[in-house]
Amino acid sequence: MRFLLLLIASLGLNSMTVMAKPYQFTQEHQFLAKQTEINQFWQNGEFSSFKSYDQLNIHFALFTKSKHQQCIVLSSGRSESYLKYKELAFDLHNNGYNVAMIDHRGQGLSQRELADKDKGYVDGFNDYVIDMHQWLNTYVMPQCGDNLYLLAHSMGGTIATLYAQKFPNTFKAVVLSSPMIAVNGGNIPDWLGKPLIKISHFVDDLFSDQSAYFFGHGPYQSKPFADNDLMQSEIRYQHFKQLYQQTPEIQLGGVTLAWLNAAMKAEAQIFANIDEIKTPLLVLQAASDTVVSNEKQTQFCQQLHQLQPRSCPGGKPVVIENALHELLFEQDDIRNHALKETLNWFAQHQFFCNLDNSVGTTDCGS
Repeated sequence: MRFLLLLIASLGLNSMTVMAKPYQFTQEHQFLAKQTEINQFWQNGEFSSFKSYDQLNIHFALFTKSKHQQCIVLSSGRSESYLKYKELAFDLHNNGYNVAMIDHRGQGLSQRELADKDKGYVDGFNDYVIDMHQWLNTYVMPQCGDNLYLLAHSMGGTIATLYAQKFPNTFKAVVLSSPMIAVNGGNIPDWLGKPLIKISHFVDDLFSDQSAYFFGHGPYQSKPFADNDLMQSEIRYQHFKQLYQQTPEIQLGGVTLAWLNAAMKAEAQIFANIDEIKTPLLVLQAASDTVVSNEKQTQFCQQLHQLQPRSCPGGKPVVIENALHELLFEQDDIRNHALKETLNWFAQHQFFCNLDNSVGTTDCGS
């Protein structure tokens, strides 16, 4: 009994120590002045590609040359490239982590699957999972070992959740930032929207193997800051917009019927196999998100917490007020909050996993 009390006290003290840890993040007023330092950091990265199981070129970036013991794997959102994440990689590295980033198939620098390279397409989300598993085992783990943590945004959160279900012992902890548990259907209810997408995809697939855009979607278009629904940091938005203008090969248009159909199947798979998630998982929810479904994030957390009390503390996401979809590119107060929650979660579970491993459990990575 005394041992247990001492252990509980130790956990509490270590948790408090973790939470009190100061972090250093780039601030908006420093953003332009920091670019030289960020670019110097970027030059030390390893940039390469590999062939997927179906012979697509999948590009990635590694920042693993430091003496850091932990590594954050970044799974980005739809239409994104790791090129967009320079500031984040720089900040994560400065706070004690190596960083590994992948451009998912069909976007960023990675190879497109359709003749029209603007179309957002995937046959099934399991392809993303297979790519990630191949990449992790072949390139990331040999350099990072098993001290892996997963940070995933939006569609990357869908991929991360499916991955955690299939390979529950890979990561010590997972953070999902504005995860796409389901797309935001707006005013269209699921009972109407989902059958409409399924039927439209079925008919389209009968006549073409190139998949049509979903209604209202089309080739890449750049939006002015005032019309964007992603972030409220103007300096970060303009930097992102300029990057895509200067690097047209990473531009991507709207989603296809095939992509939406695959996203619906992924949502169903997430809830059907939610009991397979063993890794401690935290969800960050942007309160003013209009891109993905916050309602489905909350349902996911409620169900997961009942099965795995270490995940989604309190059975709910961490809600970040006044935030738009892209928490990792938002105004400083929002971005700082999201990053503190992320690194606190990882540091907390670094301690817990070290304790678990000392007594022979295997829930915190291989």
